[in-house]
Amino acid sequence: MDVHQLETLRVVGDRGSVASAAAALHCTPSAVSQQLKALQRTVGVRLTERVGRGLRLTPAGEALAREAVGVAIALERAGAAVGAFLDQPTGTVRVAAFQSAAQMLLPGLLTRLSDQPGIVVECSDEDVAQDEFVHLTSEFDIVVAHRADRGQVWAGADDGRVSVVPLLREPLDVALPPAHRLADRTSLTPLDLADEEWITVRAGFPVAAVLEAVTAGSGAPPRVRHRINDFHVVEALVAAGHGISLLPRFTADHRDGTRFRLVPLVGVRAGRQIDALVRPDRAERVVVGVVLEALRRHARDIAA
Repeated sequence: MDVHQLETLRVVGDRGSVASAAAALHCTPSAVSQQLKALQRTVGVRLTERVGRGLRLTPAGEALAREAVGVAIALERAGAAVGAFLDQPTGTVRVAAFQSAAQMLLPGLLTRLSDQPGIVVECSDEDVAQDEFVHLTSEFDIVVAHRADRGQVWAGADDGRVSVVPLLREPLDVALPPAHRLADRTSLTPLDLADEEWITVRAGFPVAAVLEAVTAGSGAPPRVRHRINDFHVVEALVAAGHGISLLPRFTADHRDGTRFRLVPLVGVRAGRQIDALVRPDRAERVVVGVVLEALRRHARDIAA
């Protein structure tokens, strides 16, 4: 079997359509279809089936895709065995991060790796719903993702389709205009916020789930006035007095409290867990391991 055909099958299974798989593999949809047809001719059984406008793997396709993970890992380990004899690791590593994590982590990561000219890190910001982060691992070597810190697990972590490297926990504080009646408090409870108007992210994104937990503690549904994913816009609205929000402690541009105040919450876990997601075969690449370790160390220093 051709390893490129197996990789195509894996990505189609992850992405759920030929067009999405083609985007991840940086090729045309027709090339993806040709790879699938060639692999199906080789194995002699049907590997995919249509579902609406999408495509899913048949039981035989799922079984082959699972075994393809082991094939990919073995190939990467073979390459790593040879790479261990190089004086310096070399190669390109593609890193994706949601926007506030990109702001917090990527500049320091690049600085840490600046003394290793053989390593090229290509960065991208990807703002997706929580259940879409795992799919990005078919396109990027390292995906920096976030989830509410209440025990959720990433799809694919249990069956070995994705490796999860915890980076840091970032508290989410209540952001208040400086003139707000609660702005001078040292901490807040959900009950304190029962009658407030909120600015939050769209449904399906981790911070929205945290807000639901916070407002559940007050016994009243949240009064959401604006749904905006760009934290820079949220900050501007809070600073202008158009609502309150939950903002990440390490990256919010409050300017020492003069622009808006950040007040910690008590009585409820309000935070997000930031993880690095990596496909297990790509985790075997020496150069990916070096970048991942630099990322982990930088995150540890931020959280210290």
